[in-house]
Amino acid sequence: MQIERATLPPPPGLIASLAAGFDSVANSITVIALPVLFDLFLWFGPHLRLQEFLQPTIDALPRLYSGMSSSTNLQLVQQLWSDFITRFNLFTGLRTFPVGISSLMTVELPMVTPLGKPFTFDTSSLLTLLGWGLLVLLLGWLTGALYFHWVSKVALKFEGRPLGKSISQTLVLSIIWLTVLFVAILPVMMLISVVSLVSAGLGQFVLILVGLLALWLLIPVYFSAHGIFTFQLNAVSAILNSLRMVRYTLPATGLFLLMLFLISQGLRFLWTTPSADSWWTLVGILGHAFVSTALLAASFIYYRNVNEWLKVVFEKLRIQKNTVKA
Repeated sequence: MQIERATLPPPPGLIASLAAGFDSVANSITVIALPVLFDLFLWFGPHLRLQEFLQPTIDALPRLYSGMSSSTNLQLVQQLWSDFITRFNLFTGLRTFPVGISSLMTVELPMVTPLGKPFTFDTSSLLTLLGWGLLVLLLGWLTGALYFHWVSKVALKFEGRPLGKSISQTLVLSIIWLTVLFVAILPVMMLISVVSLVSAGLGQFVLILVGLLALWLLIPVYFSAHGIFTFQLNAVSAILNSLRMVRYTLPATGLFLLMLFLISQGLRFLWTTPSADSWWTLVGILGHAFVSTALLAASFIYYRNVNEWLKVVFEKLRIQKNTVKA
């Protein structure tokens, strides 16, 4: 049974949600403080590296895979991993998913500043790595929950939401997704590594294919955290509500998420134009913090409006079915 279109309220507008998100952040500009401070910490703060811990394993790659790949491929893989661990900063793990503080420097991994090279220290044992990793993960979850809570209050203009409940459910949600990612991603990354040793080109193709598949699978659960901050749902209910919402609004919601992605990634090229040793990078940090926070605010507004619209649609459908039966 279909509802007559004339009886339906208009669905939430995509552009209107984006405009409302930018307006809400512009009117409460202090909400960008957390991403700005986070990027400044990653830029000027100490860097925690894993080079001492991982370099022996990378040096042993030719011996471990001598029968599986040519020396050229092994040297290429070794060089890629060596370059990565040289730049990698474990503190970038403070940018947690799906709830976390937006950041420009977690992708750029700067090694210099206008004041020179930042202080670095290394981990040399598995126990030290696990300790630091757990501390960074917990801090990332906590600060991410605070950031989402703050942005949701600014975007949805409500007061009195319990921060403690939001944080506790965010931790549950993060543990759920961390478990799912560990079970699903670890075997895939191991496969990509082995394929890359056989053929670097084939490895890149598989990586792109897996990335596209992951983006498609992430669409239904993109809003899994929004229900916690918008409707005070528990973590499992928030995931189910995200699946339900996207199921009934996929074309429009997919287009909305595509708009968020294009705006975010398109402007990222602008924010990263200055080199890391230039003070102009501050402009990029401020611009990225404003835009990413505004896009997050827009997603909260869109999520709330779509759920309210679906509630009206389902209620009209229920009334119509009851009228037909009578």
